[in-house]
Amino acid sequence: MGLREQKKQQTRTALADAALALFTAHGFEQVTVAEVAAAAGVSVNTAFNYFPTKEDLFFDRQSEIETRLATWVRTRPHGTTPTAAIRDGVLRALAEGDPTFGLNKEAEGFWRIVDESASLRARSREIAERSEAALAAALAEEAPPSDPLPRLLAGALAGTFRAVVAEIRRKIGAGEQVEAVRDEVAAAARGMFAALEPENQ
Repeated sequence: MGLREQKKQQTRTALADAALALFTAHGFEQVTVAEVAAAAGVSVNTAFNYFPTKEDLFFDRQSEIETRLATWVRTRPHGTTPTAAIRDGVLRALAEGDPTFGLNKEAEGFWRIVDESASLRARSREIAERSEAALAAALAEEAPPSDPLPRLLAGALAGTFRAVVAEIRRKIGAGEQVEAVRDEVAAAARGMFAALEPENQ
């Protein structure tokens, strides 16, 4: 990565970190983009260049999340089914402690901010819908043009993925230990995906 790209990444990270700190302290609706920009040491215009909306500042990894399931399917090893690709991606992310899965104590505060904001709840739903649509598009690349199966399978796999994240959120919110949650959810995820594709048992 060149110096220019490093600088851009540093600015993006500084803005996202400043935003989360301010949103956590004061609430999403009470904080302005100007306040985030000032905390990050950049101009308001610079902040909007990196994040077009305040919701984008909060969900700073939105693009990655929206394309993740589709990427797992497109890059899966030869002979691996889409269901197995999603299963393996989920288990790998759990083992690695992927922060977007909420496997940390700070996640409770993150989701509390979402729950308190109608616009963030709406954006969260949009991200999930775009993720499912991207997955359906990836699956459709391997099917006849009019085949409805890609959309149906995308709904089942994306729903399973959302259920995994929701269970992590529930357990972390209930005060369970991160390591225990990881192990329990990984075991449950294996069972869920085995039910979707019994031949993998």
